[in-house]
Amino acid sequence: MSTVEMIVKNESLDDIVTVFALLKPTPHLDMMIRSHNPELLREYGSLEGAYARLIKAGVLANGENGLARKGPNWKAPAYMTEKRYV
Repeated sequence: MSTVEMIVKNESLDDIVTVFALLKPTPHLDMMIRSHNPELLREYGSLEGAYARLIKAGVLANGENGLARKGPNWKAPAYMTEKRYV
């Protein structure tokens, strides 16, 4: 199982979007989540809802070329700081 697949299967939607929205445009992120854990979107709501929550909270900000950028309140999720998937 790939590292990305393990993250998508084990972490919350908001934690996934907090990191991967900086690296992948929305269509690619949506496809990644739907292919590895489609239940995640049903459980936490839509991908657009996650973006809206994170932008409102200042975790993400609108960026360029379909990518988000770090907002003033961005903080690495626990799975990154704890290096769970290294």
